[in-house]
Amino acid sequence: MPLVSEDENPRVSYKHPMPPDALPDIVVQDALSEGDPRMWVQQTETVFFRPLCLNVSQGYWMNLLKVTKAGVLSRHRHPNPVHGFVLKGRWHYFEHDWEAREGSYVYEPPGETHTLVVPDDVDEMITYFQVNGVMFTSTRTAITLVKRTYSPRSTCAARISKRSAWALITSKPSSGRCHEQRKL
Repeated sequence: MPLVSEDENPRVSYKHPMPPDALPDIVVQDALSEGDPRMWVQQTETVFFRPLCLNVSQGYWMNLLKVTKAGVLSRHRHPNPVHGFVLKGRWHYFEHDWEAREGSYVYEPPGETHTLVVPDDVDEMITYFQVNGVMFTSTRTAITLVKRTYSPRSTCAARISKRSAWALITSKPSSGRCHEQRKL
């Protein structure tokens, strides 16, 4: 928001009460967790994700996807938009002629089916994704529902709890923000 001209000293913090339903901010220090592999949930031998915010009340989650070896990830689709930002390495979809490189922003429109590929000469790829709603996977042409909105939280919580890691969850169904940081 732009600063208003009536603000006598814009460099002084806001001193008035916050709205009663306002939730605290979340700051995940060392989100890449390069020094602690326990923070990454292993999906396969070479595919990991790092949950950052899992919001079950509004049906979205933010996570880091890390792939430690070249290869093809599952074909899938999302019925809602997905946003991605490549932090390390590069990847592409079989279905497109572009390549997402370090520093690239990717928008996936709702309903698009794609197959993520990490090229042979990439040792490690890390991308930040913000996913809305459910995710479908495909084997050949059959699309099946594999995750409901609440599933990433319960899946992550079950896997993360074994590693004594942190998870971010929401506990107020009316809230639009993840706000509870808790050690599992």
